[in-house]
Amino acid sequence: MTAQETPSFAIEKLYIKDLSLEVPNAPAIFLEHEAPEIGLQLQTGGLKVGDDIFEVTLTATVTAKIGEKTVYLVEVGQAGLFRIRNIPEENLEPLLAIACPNILFPYVREVVSDCVTRAGFAPVVLQPVNFEAMYAARQQEQATTA
Repeated sequence: MTAQETPSFAIEKLYIKDLSLEVPNAPAIFLEHEAPEIGLQLQTGGLKVGDDIFEVTLTATVTAKIGEKTVYLVEVGQAGLFRIRNIPEENLEPLLAIACPNILFPYVREVVSDCVTRAGFAPVVLQPVNFEAMYAARQQEQATTA
């Protein structure tokens, strides 16, 4: 196998593609003493943007509520450009859906915690996510509907 045929995977760039923070019930919400319930939704997406270059975006939506009142809502779209060369087609989708989000997740966690803290609330530490299990569940769901 020549150097040009050797499989390779490299991070070209990591960046925040989208970021929003809402505190719809401020300032009254700061007078609440009850701990909010935290909800997390994750989405991943990837697309080819050039020769051997793929953009993968991990979007996290974190919602904190006390009862029906929204305390805050943070949405982060953390993206990365990845150079992927000579990877068999059947391995490309799992690489984009599992390996890339695993690289992006610590950045998402940091941005969410920083935003929430800057908004005047206690930091949120997102628990680790099993992207392999998420990918397998998505594959299972697609197989069921097919």
